[in-house]
Amino acid sequence: MTTPETPDVLAPAVLGPVKLRNRVIKAATYEGLSHKSLVTRDLVDFHVAYARGGVGMTTVAYCAVAREGRTDRHQIHWTDEAMPGLRVLTDAVHAEGAAVCAQIGHGGPVANPKGNGAPALSPTKHFHATTLSWAREASVHDIRRVTEAHAEATRRAVEAGFDAVEVHLGHNYLASSFLSPRINHRTDAYGGSLENRARFAREIMRAVHDAAGGRIAVVAKMNMDDGVPGGFWLDEAIPVVQWLERDGTVDALEMTAGSSLLNPMYLFKGDAPLKEFADVMPQPMKLGVRAVGKHFLRSYPYQDAYLLQDARQVRAAVRLPMILLGGITGRPVMDLAMREGFAFVAMARALLREPDLVNRLRDDASTPSLCIHCNKCMPTNFTGTRCVLVDRGTTRRETWGKPAGYVA
Repeated sequence: MTTPETPDVLAPAVLGPVKLRNRVIKAATYEGLSHKSLVTRDLVDFHVAYARGGVGMTTVAYCAVAREGRTDRHQIHWTDEAMPGLRVLTDAVHAEGAAVCAQIGHGGPVANPKGNGAPALSPTKHFHATTLSWAREASVHDIRRVTEAHAEATRRAVEAGFDAVEVHLGHNYLASSFLSPRINHRTDAYGGSLENRARFAREIMRAVHDAAGGRIAVVAKMNMDDGVPGGFWLDEAIPVVQWLERDGTVDALEMTAGSSLLNPMYLFKGDAPLKEFADVMPQPMKLGVRAVGKHFLRSYPYQDAYLLQDARQVRAAVRLPMILLGGITGRPVMDLAMREGFAFVAMARALLREPDLVNRLRDDASTPSLCIHCNKCMPTNFTGTRCVLVDRGTTRRETWGKPAGYVA
C-alpha cells in the first residue's frame, strides 16, 4: 500500500510547530451551528465527533475576522464574548486527542449585507445576485483594517487554544476576489498586474504569520481556479504560491477551486441539489433558484481526488507541505496523495456521512466510504450541516449556564 519512501497517512506528522496524530484533516465546512456569533453545544459536539472519530485535526469554519465579513449573521467573529465558548470547543477537541484549526477570513463580496447590517466589500463595486445588493469598493483604509483584523484573529486563536489557523484565500471571498481579474478592476497598487492583485493576500499572510509567532501553524487555502471565464486560474495561482513560499509566511498550502460568488458547485463536483437549496431559501430567492438555479448551480462529474490534476502542478512548483482536498474518500486515494508528495489530506463530505471513518480505516484499510456525493448536505448549512442520510437529532441552542460566550 505504501513504500518506505511514502508516508503512512495514519502515522503522526508535523504541521509547522504542531504534531498531529495522523495526516487526515477534517476540512472546513461551514457548520451552521453557531448562534448570534457564539459557540453552541451543537458546534462543540460537531467537532468532538470528528476528533473522537480519529482525525488528526478538525477545522472550525468559518470564523470571520470582521462583523461585515460574515456570510451568515450567526457566524462566529472574534469578539470578547465569543472567546470563552471557543476555549470550551478547543478543550473538548483536545480531550479526544485531536488538534483543532480555526478557518479565518473575510467574506468580501460573498458576505451577507442584510444579516451583517453593513455593505459587503469588494475590490471594485460588484453586484451580488444572491443578495440582490451592491458590494462597495474597499478603500485602502479597509484593506489595512482587514489585514490587521486577520492578525488580531490569529492572536485570539492562540489565546483560545487553537493549534492552527487556515487563512481563507479562496472561493472569491475578499482576498480571493482581489486575486481575480474578473472581479478586481482596480487601478491602484492592489489592481492590474498579478503582483498587484496578490498584494493584499500576501500582506494578510505576513500579518498572520507575525501574529502567530511560531506558536501555531499557519495554513493558506487558495484557489487554483475560480471556475468562471476570465477568473483566476492555475497559471496565476502557481506564481502566487511561489511568492508565499518565498515570503516564508505559510506552513502548508491547501489548494481549492470554485467561486461562492459565481460558480459554487465547481468545488464540490457531483449532483447539484436544486430542490433542496430552493426549499431552504426565503422568497424571492426560492422562486429564483427554482427558475434559473440550474444556470448557477451546475453539475460536474465526480471522481475521487478530482483536484489532484491541478494540485499536482502546484506540488511541482513549490516545496511547501501541501494538503490535498477534493474527493478524499478512503485509503486508496489517501495513499495516492502520499505517493504524489502531499503531506496531508482533507476530508469533508465523507466525514459528514461517517464521522468515525478514520478509525474504521485504521481497523480495516478496505473500508469503503458510504458518501454518494449527492451534495444534499450543502443546503443543510442553513439549519446545521449534516448528511441527510443520518439522523443526528435536533439542535440545542438554548442558554445552558456555561461560561459567557458559550451557548448550548
